[in-house]
Amino acid sequence: MKRGFPALLALVIGLAAANLSAAKEETTPIVAPLVKISTDPFLELETYRLWPGRARDASSDAEDETPTMTVFRPQRGQANGTAIVVAPGGGYIGLAANLEGRQVADWFAAHGVTAFLLKYRVGPKARLPIPLYDGSRAVRFARANAASFGIDPGRIGMIGFSAGGHLSAMTAAAVEPGNPADPDPVNRVSSRPDFLVLGYPWLEATAINAKGGSQYCMFARINCRPQDYESYMPLKMVTADMPPTFIYHTISDHLVPMEGSLRFAMALKAKRVPVELHAFANGEHGSGLGNSDPSLSAWPELLEKWLRGLGFLPGNAKQ
Repeated sequence: MKRGFPALLALVIGLAAANLSAAKEETTPIVAPLVKISTDPFLELETYRLWPGRARDASSDAEDETPTMTVFRPQRGQANGTAIVVAPGGGYIGLAANLEGRQVADWFAAHGVTAFLLKYRVGPKARLPIPLYDGSRAVRFARANAASFGIDPGRIGMIGFSAGGHLSAMTAAAVEPGNPADPDPVNRVSSRPDFLVLGYPWLEATAINAKGGSQYCMFARINCRPQDYESYMPLKMVTADMPPTFIYHTISDHLVPMEGSLRFAMALKAKRVPVELHAFANGEHGSGLGNSDPSLSAWPELLEKWLRGLGFLPGNAKQ
């Protein structure tokens, strides 16, 4: 990655007059099962199972088939009620849990946001759509347990990087509405994030190329038919009910071309969904919060301003 101060190209596509009054969750407290599997009193971290029993479509209770969320809380007295689910990338074969997980969760916690670091299922036992089940469940889990975690059920966002960006975009596009009659309390609330943040998202992972293959199947390597996964394309599922979206990418990203982010942003704009896209000139794929690059490290500052403008951080009229 080039150092110094490469040119910053910011493509800001905004619709200030768009309707931001997406349906809010009911304020009636929901008692959902919380199954804590570990606690670190020193670091004040708690990890919970997403399902109290075996996860949806899992074949066993093994660790690699048990999705979890680790809660990163703000300093006592600093929480502002906003929460976010953090989905690291890893090509659906692994998870960049440090670069795109812990560091990101810490950044949000430092800004008063309760962060839920999602360990979703990956690898040969977790082909699409299994990771998507975990993404949807993660938002619902946080919302259903809002009272327990001290968060606002109408201010829960999702951030994803690379493959985690694909998962996050799919979660926002393929919303599962709450079913008040469902025996599982978590399923009684919606899976819709209230805002969406995408870092160099792998949005066209399952698109079939001219040779009949796809990047998704290239990473999966074995027993993968591209046509079986072609439908998992967020671009084709954009609706006017999508949440306000912030996207960060680099033009020199050769692994995941930024054109996918641009097409997604334009699709959101066409549906009058507020969207902001920042495309930096230089930077390799997998830069996380900026990797200490003086130019790329500016994107979290832009994100902070965007969140304040929408009322998800204090310091504006919407609070």
